[in-house]
Parts: sequence; C-alpha cells; structure tokens
Amino acid sequence: MNLNKDNMLKELRDENGNKISPKLGESMKNYLIDIDGTITEDVPNEEPERMITCVPFPDALETLNNWYEEGHIITFFTSRTHEHKQVTEEWLDKHGFKYQSVVYGKPRGGNYHWIDNHIVRATRYKGKFTDLVSKNVNIEVFNDKE
Repeated sequence: MNLNKDNMLKELRDENGNKISPKLGESMKNYLIDIDGTITEDVPNEEPERMITCVPFPDALETLNNWYEEGHIITFFTSRTHEHKQVTEEWLDKHGFKYQSVVYGKPRGGNYHWIDNHIVRATRYKGKFTDLVSKNVNIEVFNDKE
C-alpha cells in the first residue's frame, strides 16, 4: 500500500485555534463501498446462507484492490448486520479483497442523502467497476446565501 506523507491525516484548527476533525491529504480517498449488489450479487440479510457462496464481480475485486494498493482507504459500508460479521469478513478474505474495515448496519432501502461537514462524493454503481472519471452533474446543496 502506497502511504506517503501527503496522504496522511492532517491536523486542523478552527479560527480560534481549537483542534477540529483532521482531513486526508488531497491525493487520498476514503472509499465507502457497499457489498450486496455492488461487489457481488444482491444478497438480502434474510438469506445469509447465500453470503458465503456468492461470487465477487471480477472488475470490483481488481479495481478495489488497485485503489488499496494506490494508498486509498477501502471501507465496506453494508446493510448487513453484526450477525453477518464472520461470514462477511471470511468471504472478503477468501476472495482476496484488500480493505481496512467493514461498517455494518447501513440503513436499508437506498435513496441516501448524506450530510457531512467534509467533502462527500457519491458514485452510483450501475453494473461495472472501472477507474472513476469526472462528470458534471446537478446536486442538491444547502442554501447558504441566507
């Protein structure tokens, strides 16, 4: 994994000198990646027996492992629950996914609208993992002119 000084967390302070949440280096990304329907077939929590037998999408495995090797942070953010922790991590390891962590309990149902004080970029998976490209789109933002 390619970690250099530019990629590490940078300590930040507000206008009063108080320490605030750190920020990653400009060249580093913090990927949050869904599992079911994104890196493998869509397996619902109600059918956990399928979680160990499903097969990863080859383009997802290759792309994510490349991002990891480039020094980016790979975190799986899944609607699977802590009940599925062992089967999930065994499956990820069995298939050779490189990652830093798994966050369980993502709300189910989609239609996510993430609000954060840090930059958030979202990419909807539509059936193929590739390197990311830039595209101009409309987004919803807070009206900060009031």
